[in-house]
Amino acid sequence: MKHIVTVQDAVTAFADFMEPTATELDAIEREMPVVLADVDLLDAYIVTLDRTPTELDARRIRRARRRALAARVALLNRTAPASLPGGAA
Repeated sequence: MKHIVTVQDAVTAFADFMEPTATELDAIEREMPVVLADVDLLDAYIVTLDRTPTELDARRIRRARRRALAARVALLNRTAPASLPGGAA
C-alpha cells in the first residue's frame, strides 16, 4: 500500500509572495459594486429556476439587470480617463 503524504510545504512555500498587492486589492475594491450587482442579478435568475416567472419576478430581473449595467457604466466612467492616453474622447 502506498501512503499519500501531504505536500503542504510545497504548496504553501511561496504563500508570502502570493498575497495580493495593494494595487490588486484597490482594483478589487473598485470592481466590487459590479460584482455585487451581478450577484443580485444571478439571485433574481435563480429564484425563477424552479417556477414560471411572475410579473414581480420579471420586474426584479429587469431592476437587477439595470443595476448591473449601471454599475458597469460607473466603473468604466471612473477608469476611462486613466485608460485613454492623449486626451482622446
